[in-house]
Amino acid sequence: MSLSMYIRFNGNCRQAVEYYAEVLGCQKPNILTFAQFHNESDFHMSEKEKNYIMHTCLSINGQDVMFSDCLPGMPVTLGNNFSLAYSTKNKEEITHIFNRLKDDGGQVGMELQETFWSDWYGSITDKFGIGWQFTHDSAEAL
Repeated sequence: MSLSMYIRFNGNCRQAVEYYAEVLGCQKPNILTFAQFHNESDFHMSEKEKNYIMHTCLSINGQDVMFSDCLPGMPVTLGNNFSLAYSTKNKEEITHIFNRLKDDGGQVGMELQETFWSDWYGSITDKFGIGWQFTHDSAEAL
C-alpha cells in the first residue's frame, strides 16, 4: 500500500515546483501541461490555461509528492488543514531549507528550536501558502 501527497495550485504550480526543486535539491521534474493532453471538446481553456500544469512529481527526501494546477472554474481553497512534514537526520539540511523558505517570504509558525518531541523542530508556511513542518530525526529525540 502507498499513500502520497497531491498538491494543487491556482495557476502557479510551475513556479512552486521549480522553486521546491531548487530549494530542496531535487531532480528537475518532468512537467505535463494541459495543452499536451487537452481536447477542445473537454474544456474551453485560454492559451494561458493550456500551459497550466496537468501533472508533475518531485521526489522529496525519498517520498514522491505530486502537483498540478486546478482546472479553470475549480479554484483551490488554501487552508491550514495539512502540511508537509520533512524529517531527516541532517540538522544542517533542515536549517538550510527552513531559512531559504523564510528568506523567500515564508511566514514562520515556530522558529527552529528544541522541543520535547524533537531536538530540532520548526514550522513555516511558504510563499505559496503551503505549510511545512521540519523535524530532526535523531535517536536521542523522544
